[in-house]
Order: sequence, then C-alpha cells, then structure tokens
Amino acid sequence: MDSPSIDVAYIAGLAKLELTAEEAERFTRDLGQVLDYVAQLEKWDTTGVEPMYHPLPVYDALRADTPSPGLSLDAALANAPAQADSQFRVPKVVESAH
Repeated sequence: MDSPSIDVAYIAGLAKLELTAEEAERFTRDLGQVLDYVAQLEKWDTTGVEPMYHPLPVYDALRADTPSPGLSLDAALANAPAQADSQFRVPKVVESAH
C-alpha cells in the first residue's frame, strides 16, 4: 500500500511554524513512517476485541461520595487571618467597572 503524501509545509503553515527545507524533509519522512505503521495495524483482525481505554486494569482509588457533616462556623474561621461578621475577609482583587 502506498503511503499518502504529506504536505508538511502546509501543516507547518497552519501551525504557524517556520521549517527549514531539511526539517520539512525530515518531518515528511517521519510522518510517512507513522502512516506506514498505522497501515500495518489496520491489517490486524480485531473482530470480537472489546475496545478499551487503558491496556491495564484501572481501579478507582477514590472514597465513596457519601454526605457527612461539615465544619462549624467557628472551626472554619479559627485559622482565618482576617474575619468580620462571621465571614472571611480577603483583599480586593477586582476594580470597579464604573
């Protein structure tokens, strides 16, 4: 099967990359090798093979999402560097639009 030709200069232009002639030739050769490898993979019979997202089993290491009581107001504000009216005080970071 013949490999399709890849216009590396066009792709580089889309990516706003400037390539030398030597780089364009090297990338053309490298991308051709990738396409040749993909063509080899297309020859494999994958009938009955279940699709997977990861080649190894992945186990969920997160705890169960169960509701639990939160912090009391006093506990939440205990280490706050500044507080007022039972709220955290933070520096102003946005200027007024007016």
